[in-house]
Amino acid sequence: MNENSKTSNIIPHIILIIGVIVVAFPIYFGFIASTQNIESILHGKSGIIPGSDFINNYLEILSPDKKILPGISIWRLLLNSLIVTLLITFGKTAISIISAYAIVYFKFPFQKFAFAIIFLTLMLPIEVRIVPTFQMASNLNLLDSFQGLSVPLIASATATFLFRQFFMSIPNELCEAARIDGAGPIRFFWDTVLPLSKTSIAALFVILFIYGWNQYLWPLLITTKQSMNTIIIALTQMISHDGTTPWHLVMGVAIIAMIPPICVVILMQKWFVKGLIDSEK
Repeated sequence: MNENSKTSNIIPHIILIIGVIVVAFPIYFGFIASTQNIESILHGKSGIIPGSDFINNYLEILSPDKKILPGISIWRLLLNSLIVTLLITFGKTAISIISAYAIVYFKFPFQKFAFAIIFLTLMLPIEVRIVPTFQMASNLNLLDSFQGLSVPLIASATATFLFRQFFMSIPNELCEAARIDGAGPIRFFWDTVLPLSKTSIAALFVILFIYGWNQYLWPLLITTKQSMNTIIIALTQMISHDGTTPWHLVMGVAIIAMIPPICVVILMQKWFVKGLIDSEK
């Protein structure tokens, strides 16, 4: 191996390492702060190595008797976030795959126009339609409920588009063979299309799980009871403006809040990468 080849291999690794450090350092700093006492943090003496209060801080945070917010523990906050995230993830996946299946395999008037309307909704994120959406949820008595936290977010033009592109890559011979065998649309969907879509569903599941877990604006508006707050909302409400914020606990809660999406990414990494590669074919 010549010198130029070695240099060309080293430079990308150096850039990658620098990028990892830049991304990971704030997380590492938050972890370090979560292992310190509040006095060390307020006086800027956190350092770069874990402190001696690591066990005490996390035992306090994870204790069922510890109220992160008035009347609510971190376990209830994590449960709320998990329920809302799963509802959004499964809801988006189900609606998107069914709508994409209808657009690709069914012929109906204004078919292309219907898909164009779905695609145009990408230009109207929840932040733009927040007021009418909130008014609709209020009129339907969905405030402070898991339905209100999830139902307005389960439609996804992006997921529909991804499934549509994947379905269009499925050979027409499969559809014709299923029709010859007497399979109807529902059987063809369950026996052929859905099994072929497993990797795409897995990849989309990871993306949507992170999307649902990190929701902030909509849960902030739709909930008025502490018992319905998610872990992300709790983080902001733990910060007070009178200088009494327990930063060591805030950082600990932030670290714990990152664990579920990280676990999902790690456990489904193989399927996620495979789904992205298959969807591009």
